[in-house]
Amino acid sequence: MNFRPRQKEEPEINLIPFIDVLLVILIFLMLSTTYSKFTELQLTLPVADAQQLRDHPKEVIVSVAADGRYAVNKTALDGRHVEQVARALTDAAPAGSESVIIISADAAAPHQSVVTVMEAARRAGLSQITFATQSSATAGK
Repeated sequence: MNFRPRQKEEPEINLIPFIDVLLVILIFLMLSTTYSKFTELQLTLPVADAQQLRDHPKEVIVSVAADGRYAVNKTALDGRHVEQVARALTDAAPAGSESVIIISADAAAPHQSVVTVMEAARRAGLSQITFATQSSATAGK
């Protein structure tokens, strides 16, 4: 018979399996999270800080009003169809396919109106397109 008192071992908590489980859960949550960028966007366009517009002979300025009306080089167009805009762009392009189309659209203009101008430029054979913006300093005025 052994009547000696036993030494009590202190209990240990092994943290390695616990950390492994937490890392697996963290990875699962990171991969399954969906980011809803488009539902929370509130846009006010266009504003950009750029140099002032200079007068160049190869430029054709297409203005798009907030209600979807068009003007090519300050000449208002009667229709709103792609063919009419393409015809006006072809007539107004002094350098042919080397002309640069500058789309100056109102910030509240429908997106379809801007896409119509881009499609008209493609049909007219004009591939150089840029957008006019206002600087952030003059945006509030």
